[in-house]
Amino acid sequence: MSGPLHGVRVLDLTSMISGPLTTMLLADQGADVIKVENPRGGDLNRHVSTARNGMPASFLNNNRNKRSLVIDLKDERGVRALKALARTADVLVQNFRPGVVERLGIGPDELRAEAPGLVYVSIFGFGDRGPYARKPVYDPLIQAVSGLASVQGGSDSARPRLVRTIVPDKLTGYACAQAVTAALYHKARTGEGQAIVVNMLDAVIAFLWSSDMGGRTLVGDEVPVETAQSWIDLIYETRDGYISVAVNTDREWAGLCRALGRPELIRDPRFETPRLRHRNIDERLELTQEMLSRGTSAEWLARLEAEDVGCAPVLTRAEMIAHPQVAANGTVIESDHPVAGRVRQARPAARFSRAPFQIRHGAPGFGEHSVEVLREAGLGGEEIAAMVADGVVIAGPARSGGDGATEEAAGRAS
Repeated sequence: MSGPLHGVRVLDLTSMISGPLTTMLLADQGADVIKVENPRGGDLNRHVSTARNGMPASFLNNNRNKRSLVIDLKDERGVRALKALARTADVLVQNFRPGVVERLGIGPDELRAEAPGLVYVSIFGFGDRGPYARKPVYDPLIQAVSGLASVQGGSDSARPRLVRTIVPDKLTGYACAQAVTAALYHKARTGEGQAIVVNMLDAVIAFLWSSDMGGRTLVGDEVPVETAQSWIDLIYETRDGYISVAVNTDREWAGLCRALGRPELIRDPRFETPRLRHRNIDERLELTQEMLSRGTSAEWLARLEAEDVGCAPVLTRAEMIAHPQVAANGTVIESDHPVAGRVRQARPAARFSRAPFQIRHGAPGFGEHSVEVLREAGLGGEEIAAMVADGVVIAGPARSGGDGATEEAAGRAS
């Protein structure tokens, strides 16, 4: 068995990040994911930069363990073929703009009429209704409207700032994958499929609420203006680099004071309790920064660890890959891709004792599996050949040899 979702078939009609990440999470857990792409270039991530031999890193990192079917859904033969595939599938995921799948005749009502047990997932940007529903959607726009940029800025009066990674896209992928597995559990108990709608704006707002929306939680007692806890973050400059230090409890504060060589601060009336330390946060962090600037990162980390104070080095991306904790976790793995060559990727965060993670194959070539997938859907050889000849289907070259890597074989840190 290749994972806990072995035997589940997913039709992936998505592109870019949020949808492909959703379906790769399912593929990594054993699902047979068929990536359905259009003949006019397919997923835009096939054409972005940082590539080798025409295979971009972004496509590799969001589409492993999938098969590729290239078919024109603007042709009625392509729609018929997709409906035949839907009858063999458990899940379909799409992230077209609102209204597009209905115009193509492959909306949730049409496909669930063909396959009542189908879990049909629609991913939208701002939502499927409302004044922003049909706007173009990119990650910075969701960060702006959701309040995430304001949270990152620190206060209502500060300049908003973007998080320098596409949090809304990736967060939506994780939220969506969890929703799919919940729907599959429901289906296993009842036999019922259903339609699921997930949008990026909802995903980010829900994500923020657990830690950043306390001032808007108590109805009638809202905080008039959100203020930053401090103008200083918890990244400290040392003599030769940067470290992070975080303390909350009285015990941790005492340990920090001893590590800094300032034990008298333990009883300083400004910092004696967690509430006082929060009230005087800027003074506390300024004192910490002033002391840490006097020594090297290694010196301070050793002293802080001796006092059991929460601390860590601030690593670059290259340093993170080589860090002994990342190596001990086996987080970063390597495998051989038949086009891109040797590639380095992160393994999934969740580890299953009964179904170890496996790279069955890397990201697929354009239309690499078109013929085999259509045959599995029951289409005949002559019908498939005619669609290939007419450009309705693109059948890419088959790859030779394996490129997979099991968790045991390839789970070493690079």
